[in-house]
Amino acid sequence: MDYVTSPTSCTRDQLKTYQLWFSIADSDGDGRVTGKDALKFFAMSNLPRPELKQVWTFADSKRQGFLDFEEFISAMQLISLAQGGLEITQDTLPRTVQEKHQASSPSHWFGFKSSKKMSLNSVTSIIDGLKKLYLEKLKPLEVTYRFNDFVLPFLTNSDFDAKPMVMLLGQYSTGKTTFIKHLLKTSYPGAHIGPEPTTDKFVVVMSGPDERSIPGNTVAVQADMPYSGLTSFGTAFLSKFECSQMPHSLLDHITFVDTPGVLSGEKQRSQRSYDFTGVTSWFAAKCDLILLLFDPHKLDISDEFRGVIGSLRGHDDKIRVVLNKANQVDHQQLMRVYGALLWSLGKVLNTPEVMRVYIGSFNEKPASEAAISPLGKELFEKEQEDLISDLKDIPKKACARRINEFVKRARAAKIHAYIISHLKKEMPAMMGKAKAQQRLINNLQDEFEKIQMEFRLPAGDFPNVDQFKEILSSHNFDKFEKLKPKMIQAVDDMLGYDIPELLKSFRNPYD
Repeated sequence: MDYVTSPTSCTRDQLKTYQLWFSIADSDGDGRVTGKDALKFFAMSNLPRPELKQVWTFADSKRQGFLDFEEFISAMQLISLAQGGLEITQDTLPRTVQEKHQASSPSHWFGFKSSKKMSLNSVTSIIDGLKKLYLEKLKPLEVTYRFNDFVLPFLTNSDFDAKPMVMLLGQYSTGKTTFIKHLLKTSYPGAHIGPEPTTDKFVVVMSGPDERSIPGNTVAVQADMPYSGLTSFGTAFLSKFECSQMPHSLLDHITFVDTPGVLSGEKQRSQRSYDFTGVTSWFAAKCDLILLLFDPHKLDISDEFRGVIGSLRGHDDKIRVVLNKANQVDHQQLMRVYGALLWSLGKVLNTPEVMRVYIGSFNEKPASEAAISPLGKELFEKEQEDLISDLKDIPKKACARRINEFVKRARAAKIHAYIISHLKKEMPAMMGKAKAQQRLINNLQDEFEKIQMEFRLPAGDFPNVDQFKEILSSHNFDKFEKLKPKMIQAVDDMLGYDIPELLKSFRNPYD
């Protein structure tokens, strides 16, 4: 097979050729070239397997286990290079492929085992497999034990298909909106920047055909958006939520969540008409990265901010701390501020490990133009590069993150089923039900320990006792379901066999 010479852009004739090849390679006709398809089609190039492995690695940059039409074109261009005798590396990629990779590269943004096994025959990607596993094995367990009332809403297709999200948290005027603006190199619809609390809403900044702002009530009912779960926070919250859309190459890969500034006074905090901490916890479960922004002049962690950070427990691997506006203090003050911030975070996070703190000044001007000394400039640039490397990997690690969050959810659903069924079992058959229920709520920690001992479960996987008590008080234990071992076994099979088999099926076909 003779491939078209590597083009920097496709002409109409070349595009027709690619479409013909794509239709031939796509054996299922579902708009995707799977690893199985690629093994057959790419073999016609007569290239050795190591080179075809490299082709797949670069083309399937999101590690989804299939190629869409654009990625297929990239693969064809790479094969063309290899047939011409060039080694396939980042430096020898065609410009169109480089642009595709750079679109998810922050250096470009900143300018520099089971008795009943799941059949994989109808599954075309890892995400498709997770959707099928959820509907067949995990959701029945969640529905039976009301997982959505206690822990998290049920998942929809849009939750699986959503782009990676980055959430910014911090007290007012710490530069959250400016940080997003700095990445986009432009403002987004509805953005307000100022020294006072300017962002009074949760704003989702995402890709769209044109610049517009969509009210929260509208966003929450759109089936193609993963925000339907926010309806549980009521109209009071939805009026403080909106979606800001605009066409942008960065937003094609990542969605940003700008949040209202965390308030410092108890009186101010109590004036919120919705559960701010609950909302941030909901977004934290959905996000791929959480940035905590601090200002050198606002290092005190308020009660509300302390509650918000506490609500992030379980998502520690996603959290990054950014000391923003660091150019506003000199070197000696910066050393003191850095130490004070670590001390404050250590008290709030209550962990022996020292958290990584990125130092920088993310505003309209890059570090090279900011009014800082040469030593500060070098420090800021290195710190910025470190933060960039975290952002750069988000789209590439999105699929792995989906799997990780899915497994965490499955473990949480299992624990929840054990708790609910145990509470049901402890209820009397006839008299004294109300007293028995109240006794179980009051001694919930003891009940948790009984469940841990009986089923040999890790204590760290259990929910917060106080929060669980609060939700339990509005439920009738007598209506809970008994333990259904077959459902538990189905989830165990999913974790022990189906997911590993899914990953094995959609790895690089040339491995």
